Amino acid sequence: MDVHVNGQTRRLELDGQVTLLDMLRDHLGLPGTKKGCDQGACGACTVLLDGKRVVSCLILAAQCDGKQVTTIEGLAPEGELHPLQEAFIRHDGFQCGFCTAGQIMSAVALLDEKRAGSDAEIGEFMSGNLCRCGAYPNIVAAIRETARQDGELR
Repeated sequence: MDVHVNGQTRRLELDGQVTLLDMLRDHLGLPGTKKGCDQGACGACTVLLDGKRVVSCLILAAQCDGKQVTTIEGLAPEGELHPLQEAFIRHDGFQCGFCTAGQIMSAVALLDEKRAGSDAEIGEFMSGNLCRCGAYPNIVAAIRETARQDGELR
C-alpha cells in the first residue's frame, strides 16, 4: 500500500489488522501520535486523514491506501511551530503533554473548518479529546487566540 504521511509517500506491506496508529508509531517511527485508550474514546491518537480529524486507533492502515495523513510531526515540517502550537505554549495548554498532540490536531481541524465561532463551539468540537490534567480553559484560550489571528473569532 502507498500512504502519504506528512508530505512523503511511503510504501508499506502490513498485516490487514494493523491500525493507522500502530503504523505511524511502530512502522514509521512517528511517536508524536499517542496511544491512550486504544478504543477511540480519549482522542490522544487524533491525526488528520485527508484533512479530517480521525482517531487513528480505530482506523485500519489498509483504509489509508492513497490517502494523505498528517500527524503532529507534519504540522510544522520546516521546523517552525504552527501558530496553534505557539499559542498552546503561551497559554500553558500542554500541562503533562500526553494529550497535546491529539488536542492540537483536533484544533487544527476545527480552525480549518471555521468552527471556532465561540468558546462554547470550541468546547463542543473539542469534546472528543480528553485531558486528564484539566487544561481545558488553557486549550480553549489557545484555540481562541489562533482563531482571532485567522480572523475567525470575533
